Amino acid sequence: GLLGVDQRPRFHEYVVREHRTSYRWDGQLGVGAVLPEQGVEYWEVPAEYGVRGYRYTVINGRTVLVEPRTRRIVEILG
Repeated sequence: GLLGVDQRPRFHEYVVREHRTSYRWDGQLGVGAVLPEQGVEYWEVPAEYGVRGYRYTVINGRTVLVEPRTRRIVEILG
């Protein structure tokens, strides 16, 4: 994945601290799925995690990394 194994717990703690809204989505949640253009907010991944050019959001209680131009899920973190 884009985030190393050692970075995942730290990133999860970061997302929890940020109190990000979890969006309800009825689509099939998986790598390669394209999220809706409307109704979902995407946030920058902080530089300290070394994942440039991607955003994250929380869908159905799970944190996902997204390619912002296409809104395609590239990694599911938890």
